Amino acid sequence: MAEAKAARASGSDDRPVLEMDRLIAASPERVFNAFLDPETLARWWGPEGHGAAEVSLDQREGGRWRTVIISPDGTRYPVSGIYRVIDRPNRLVMSWAWENEDGSPGTDTEVELTFTAAGSGTHLKLAHRGLPTPEELASHRDGWSSSLNDLERLFA
Repeated sequence: MAEAKAARASGSDDRPVLEMDRLIAASPERVFNAFLDPETLARWWGPEGHGAAEVSLDQREGGRWRTVIISPDGTRYPVSGIYRVIDRPNRLVMSWAWENEDGSPGTDTEVELTFTAAGSGTHLKLAHRGLPTPEELASHRDGWSSSLNDLERLFA
């Protein structure tokens, strides 16, 4: 299936919002599950060349999730949040915060994912809200784009 990509920044206030679209060659249920199944998530989570060394998912609304992304040089990037909405297989909303060096959560942002059937695949829409600076938006755009490349490959 041909991939469709788009990324743009928008927002009604001063905080940037990252929006991305992808066409994934799998059903909405399978793509949705790729975000909630620990074994599947570990296969694609993180930018290309990185890995998910730790994955802990309490797959219920109000449940906590946490992953540790490992870079090729061994640097660890812990990120965690809380599932706010789990509407299988249509919509997933979760908080997102990189952990500080002392283990405390950094800036709390929100990731919303929608999954819509599109032919034999899924139109995945991602909105990452509350990013505090244009630099963080650019960093997350690169990271999400690369991660979604791995997700596409998982279902290719």
